[in-house]
Amino acid sequence: MTQKKRRKICVVITARPSYARFRTAMEAIARHPELELQIIVAASAILERFGFPDRVIEADGFKIDYKLHTMLEGGNLITAAKSTGLGIIELASAFQTLQSDGVITIADRFETLSTAVAASYMNIPLVHIQGGEITGNIDNKVRHAITKLADLHLVSSDPARQRVIALGEEPDKVHVTGCPSIDIAAQVREDPEIGVDIFDAYKGVGPRIDWHRPYLVVLQHPVTTETESAKQQIDETLHAVYESNLPALWFWPNIDAGSDVVSHGIRAFRERYRPPHIHFFKNVPPEDFLRLVHNSLAIVGNSSAGIRECAFLGVPALNIGSRQHGRDRGKNVIDVNPDRSQILAAIDQVNHSPRPAPDHLYGDGAAGERIAQILATTPLSFKK
Repeated sequence: MTQKKRRKICVVITARPSYARFRTAMEAIARHPELELQIIVAASAILERFGFPDRVIEADGFKIDYKLHTMLEGGNLITAAKSTGLGIIELASAFQTLQSDGVITIADRFETLSTAVAASYMNIPLVHIQGGEITGNIDNKVRHAITKLADLHLVSSDPARQRVIALGEEPDKVHVTGCPSIDIAAQVREDPEIGVDIFDAYKGVGPRIDWHRPYLVVLQHPVTTETESAKQQIDETLHAVYESNLPALWFWPNIDAGSDVVSHGIRAFRERYRPPHIHFFKNVPPEDFLRLVHNSLAIVGNSSAGIRECAFLGVPALNIGSRQHGRDRGKNVIDVNPDRSQILAAIDQVNHSPRPAPDHLYGDGAAGERIAQILATTPLSFKK
């Protein structure tokens, strides 16, 4: 009897959050008897300034097939555009060698667009994760562009499914799986204790703060359509957190246009004020990052983690500015302008209010297994 050929599914990880978003699905694909997992890691996911996320992937037991240097330094609009082109070039060569049956691209970043274009022009079925959502910057355009390039859509929620269908996609090609990052949040909710000294394990810069009393987690990225305001926006958050006098664990921003300005602003503030209650980290593995968030008073900034995982965990999210504008959200989110007085008022509000109830808007904790099963049983065909 001839053994059935396993489908080769190539997952492209291009940024620190991409791995956190998709790790449980990668585990489920690797376990599935009818699937073969291939992994390409590229762009900021192999850079030291983000704590070498590729090493976290390997430490979790995954074999990486290709590591591709596709990111130009600069953190501005022109390097983002040029890096998108470089990503297409490098990914096309890797896809040619791997001969994948399907390529998975995640969310809405410019590196994600590189993956989508390269796979589409090579007639490789493209699977898009987290389509149909809305945000307040160029990622919105990129996500919807990838939706039109994709052949199979695995979305996080019913509203997202309806938006993908409204864009003209066939309903039987759009599946609600939930977001795989919620799978990790579900595990964290069952096991919320951190088993390491975070400062010994994950280093970073700044004083060892008391994270066993109420503290903040801060993660603020640049807004790609507001790069001229990046310095002012990060300064407002820095001053608000500093003036709150609460312990804070601050995580480095992503590499979107404006990131160098944001990073410089953080460094300049740190050198000038030497805040005694803020510690800065480059990268922490997904589980421990979410444990830190789960045990915090609130997450402050504009990361989608505040919208997604924090809704499931019931953690208040102080969402600053327009980056997440339009995204479906639960009752845990407090929207504020990039203004230190508003941010301080919101911090005081959550410090004197009960935590919000958990919300399953983005999934129930079983997305990874659903995704693997769909990839094994649904026809993977190239949309013409």
